[in-house]
Amino acid sequence: MAVTDFQERVYTLLRQIPSGKVSSYAALSKALSSSPRAIGGALRRNPYAPEVPCHRVICADGSIGGFKGEAQDAPSGINQKEKLRLLESEGVHFDERGCLKDVGRWWNEFRT
Repeated sequence: MAVTDFQERVYTLLRQIPSGKVSSYAALSKALSSSPRAIGGALRRNPYAPEVPCHRVICADGSIGGFKGEAQDAPSGINQKEKLRLLESEGVHFDERGCLKDVGRWWNEFRT
């Protein structure tokens, strides 16, 4: 799969998010002067996951967000469970509503 220059820029920033931290589509879009939807499109096509950790990107309101091209409220929920499992394994926890418990887990110190 061919990767565009924009996607490569997104994946470069993703590699900066440390294990145990999360960032948002909005923070990535601000760092790249783009839009959250464009970031989501690049993440949906990430051929390097999980080495390039798209699971560490959640919604700006602290909700889990989509994963593997599936919306947060998709009926199956299979991909959301996988995203939650990956984040939980890194020490990032969500409440019963699917919202980030510890705001100290936010990270947005991107170097562009």
